[in-house]
Amino acid sequence: MKLLLDQNLSFRLLEKLEVAYPGSTQVKFVNLDQADDLTVWNYAKDNGFTIVTKDSDFHELSLVYGNPPKILWLKCGNKPRWYVLGLLLNNQDQINEFFENGDSCCLEMY
Repeated sequence: MKLLLDQNLSFRLLEKLEVAYPGSTQVKFVNLDQADDLTVWNYAKDNGFTIVTKDSDFHELSLVYGNPPKILWLKCGNKPRWYVLGLLLNNQDQINEFFENGDSCCLEMY
């Protein structure tokens, strides 16, 4: 599973996520850091990414359009990078189950 980190998540997470989530990137590296949410949504859908965000906007899009793409909604507020990294790495089994469940659109993580 490839992750597409929204602009509100540090690109510095990518190096540590590479083994668990190979091929992941951040919107900045695919020239979408200034793009609207629907453009990011369509890019993720067309390129097989799961969107990782702290914003509710992508959850709302998933209610309208369903999946793909799937959304990992990190509802942890302004936590440091190591906390976000821990969420993504320590919950990898849960994230993989979510990804494999065809009906699920959004996984909320705290």
